[in-house]
Amino acid sequence: MPEHILVVENEEPMRHLIVSMLASAGYDCREAGDGLEALTLLDSGEEFELLLSNLMIDGEAPLAATKERFPDMPVVMIIDVSVALNAIRYGAYDYLLKPFDREQLLAVVRRTLEYRRLKLENRAYQTNLEALVTARTEQLRQAVTTLEYSYDISLQFLGDSLGLKDTETEGHSKRVTAFTISIARAMGLSADQIRVIARGAFLHDVGKIAIPDAILFKPGALTVSEMAVMHQHCVKGFEILKKAPFVAEAGEIVYAHQEKFDGTGYPRGLRGNEIPLGARIVAVANTLDAMTSDRPYRAAQSLAAAREEIRVWAGRQFDPDVVDVFLGMPENIWTDLRKDIGANV
Repeated sequence: MPEHILVVENEEPMRHLIVSMLASAGYDCREAGDGLEALTLLDSGEEFELLLSNLMIDGEAPLAATKERFPDMPVVMIIDVSVALNAIRYGAYDYLLKPFDREQLLAVVRRTLEYRRLKLENRAYQTNLEALVTARTEQLRQAVTTLEYSYDISLQFLGDSLGLKDTETEGHSKRVTAFTISIARAMGLSADQIRVIARGAFLHDVGKIAIPDAILFKPGALTVSEMAVMHQHCVKGFEILKKAPFVAEAGEIVYAHQEKFDGTGYPRGLRGNEIPLGARIVAVANTLDAMTSDRPYRAAQSLAAAREEIRVWAGRQFDPDVVDVFLGMPENIWTDLRKDIGANV
C-alpha cells in the first residue's frame, strides 16, 4: 500500500512537478496551495505519512501548527538556504534546497519515511516491552504472594506444633501476635514491616520445642542451670528459622525478643536500637500477655497492673518510645483482642 504524502506549495507549477515526481515513484499524493488548505486536509482525518511544505509562516504554514498535533508525521521543508536553519529549529525533520532534482526529492522522502517507520516501530516495541514488564511483574508479584502464603502456612504448622506440646503457649503466641500488630499499627509502621514483625511475634517462643519437657513444664522455680537451658530457646528458635531466608527477619525478632533496652537481657546483651524494632514491640506485647494470663505459679494480674509494670520498666526493660505508644492506646483494645482470640483457640 503506497505511503500518503501531503504536498504544500504555493507555486502551482512547482507543486505539480513535485507531485508528478512522487507519483512516478509510487507515492500517493494530495496537494494544497496554502497552509489553511493543508490544515483542512489534515483535520479531515485523512492520514499522511509525510508532509512536504514550502510554507513556514504561523497561521498560514502547517509546520508549527502540525508538529504538536501530528507528532508522528515528519515534515520536510522545501526552502531557500536562508531559512534552512529556522526550518530545523521549528521542527522540520529535513529540508530540500531549491532548486532540486527528482533523485534528491526521492532520497529525502525515502529517508524521512524510513525515519518515521523506525520511530513507530521503536514506540511499538517500547509499548510492548512495558506491557511485557508489567505482565511479568504481576506474575512475579502473584508468585511471591503465593510463596509468601505457603511460607505462612508452614509457619502456622510450626507454631501449631509447639501448641500441641504446650496448649498455653499456643494461645499465648496468638495473643502476643495480635497485641504486637496493634502496637505496630499505632506506631505507623508499613504493612510490609508489620507482616514481618507479626511472623516474629507468632514464632517468638518456637525455640521451646527444643527445651526438655522437665524444664518447660516444671511448676516451680527453675534452678540456675535450668534457667540457662530455658534461655536457649531464643537461640534455638533463631537456628530453626535462619535456614529459611524468607523468614530471616522474623528470625532476628525471635533471637532478640528477650533482650532488654538497657542491655541486661539475653542471649546477646543487646541494648537500645541494637535490638530490632520488632523485638522491642514483641517484648511489650509478651509482657502484657504474660502478666494478664494465669500461670501455674500465680493467677493473672489486672490490665492496670500490667500497664503500670510496663511503664515503670520503660527505658530499662522496654523501649520508652514503644511504651509511650502502648500507654496511649485505649485499654479496651487488649481485653477485646483477648476475648476474640480466646474464642478461636
